[in-house]
Amino acid sequence: MEMQGVTGTQISPSNENAKDRFIRKTRELFARENDIEKRWNALRPILAELLSDPEMIAASKKWLDCVPANGRAENLLFYEDPDFGFAINGLVKGQARQGAPARIHDHAHIYTLYGVIDGRERVVRYDRIDDRSKANFAQIKESSDVLCGPGDIDLVKPYEIHTEITVGERTVAVIIRSQKGGDFNQGRYNLQTNEYYESLGPRQTPCEMLPR
Repeated sequence: MEMQGVTGTQISPSNENAKDRFIRKTRELFARENDIEKRWNALRPILAELLSDPEMIAASKKWLDCVPANGRAENLLFYEDPDFGFAINGLVKGQARQGAPARIHDHAHIYTLYGVIDGRERVVRYDRIDDRSKANFAQIKESSDVLCGPGDIDLVKPYEIHTEITVGERTVAVIIRSQKGGDFNQGRYNLQTNEYYESLGPRQTPCEMLPR
């Protein structure tokens, strides 16, 4: 039986699918490791195992495209943990996202592991270089630009500034967040005008991670 939603159903390891195994290992890690930095770095190999699972790769090809609407991105919501609060999201950038301007942002106070499971995209990081004394103003500069493909994992710590840019192909990512997004504001940055503002994170669309 698959672990569903926030029910906390206990699964025998012998009957686990890739999602069940990831949830079990993540819960075990969070239970024993209280140091937040160590916890999120230790989660990398657990996510890597999920990204390389053949069943998960096949399932990701069936996930629906995430379509921005009303100024907000969309995430697929696969799981939210009832005890530790972490969430498993999917992000599918199909035709609707190709060539669209990428919004530079942070994730506010949460930690995020962003793992590519299919396709390629660029992950661009920025440093903030102003003294933060002016309201609605943030001067940033690019610090890295990396082309990522299947199996690559990026750890985004609180308030780290970044964006993902499509390169003309469908891209699918599995995102692990320390808290489900969408209910709190995140920082937004304009590289050309130095404007800074905040707005709600992605809309959450519940769906099955392993559709039949």
